Amino acid sequence: MNDIEDLFGQLGIKEETIKKSNEVLAGLEERFKAIDETALYNQLKVVKAMQDARVSEACLMGTTGYGYNDLGRDTLEEVYANIFKTEAALVRPQITCGTHALAIALMGNLRPGDELLSPAGKPYDTLEEVIGIRDSRGSLKEYGITYRQVDLLSDDSFDYDAIKKAINEKTKLVTIQRSKGYQTRKTFSVKEIGELISFVKNINSDIICMVDNCYGEFTERIEPSEVGADMTVGSLIKNPGGGLAPIGGYIAGRKECVENAAVRLTTPGLGREVGASLDVLRSLYQGMFMAPTVTASALKSAIFASCLFEDAGYKVVPDSKATRHDIIQAITLGSPEKVIAFCKGIQSAAPVDGFVSPEPSDMPGYDDPVIMAAGAFVSGSSIELSADGPIKEPYAVYFQGGLTWEHGKFGIMKAYQKVLDIE
Repeated sequence: MNDIEDLFGQLGIKEETIKKSNEVLAGLEERFKAIDETALYNQLKVVKAMQDARVSEACLMGTTGYGYNDLGRDTLEEVYANIFKTEAALVRPQITCGTHALAIALMGNLRPGDELLSPAGKPYDTLEEVIGIRDSRGSLKEYGITYRQVDLLSDDSFDYDAIKKAINEKTKLVTIQRSKGYQTRKTFSVKEIGELISFVKNINSDIICMVDNCYGEFTERIEPSEVGADMTVGSLIKNPGGGLAPIGGYIAGRKECVENAAVRLTTPGLGREVGASLDVLRSLYQGMFMAPTVTASALKSAIFASCLFEDAGYKVVPDSKATRHDIIQAITLGSPEKVIAFCKGIQSAAPVDGFVSPEPSDMPGYDDPVIMAAGAFVSGSSIELSADGPIKEPYAVYFQGGLTWEHGKFGIMKAYQKVLDIE
């Protein structure tokens, strides 16, 4: 046993798990090389975007109060617009999470009498109350905005015939969720999203197409905004924050759509002109700089998890051979005990709160108990090593993150070991 294997042993990893992990990793060299090449492309893209926006040391300083004439905030939004190739961007610490970013994008661009269409089936759980699928104070439904949904076909592709029938004179905005949420469906590629947007625009070019880009940024060389999305929306404590952003969200897209969202975030008449950046700008800039390589580490961790658990006989989405379009790995474990064991393994690999034992509990925005494992430097940061899932059939766990590939590898081995121990 070498010194690394000895340290693995001290951290609770048994010899059989080390051996199986090494066998799996031996076949991943070419896939990891391709991920590194995409990371290089995206790293150069980010550097160019920062240089084109003339990011200076002065941009790293924050403002207080109203935030008038905030050079760093305005330049950061120019950087995001450059990266996403859009007319404008709204990037603010006042956006509390991805759901909040989506909510202000929707509420800023929909009016009473409009209809929202989801052509990718049921949206993520926390968006249900925003829309009014589950009654909640302040929902779109309360403001007279209706909702229509088209489920995916059995092969997880878009049902174009049903989408065409669903679009009507009230349809104002189409929301496309790129990642799977708490579902065991595939994640959509940028190419697939572009084809759907083109289909919708050919029916009615005035329909606003919004993409929930959470977990998908930098997994490919292009973003949904480059294939026709009017708004691309996400969270800074996922991929684009690079593990350094302490809070925030973004909306990148057409100037009119972004301005509409801005007045919903702040207030009519003020819009993007207010909103102090306080002391977070350095972290937001540096996080974006780190994002391509951090995302690459998370992708490697997801592929390793897929291969390891598929080899053990579990259903995984995406499967071990699939092309990746987000950082999430769904693993159907088949029992609540195994979901809990997996999450305990991830938690025990954490640098923060590694001694804590996660348990399922009720959480705001979810209608089933949820277990969440995350010993993160930033609370709730999904780009850091984490796992979560609702305690309901088919008892799947959703793994994501890993600021470094080395830590992601260790976390998956711990989760694998915990599941093996209860079999």
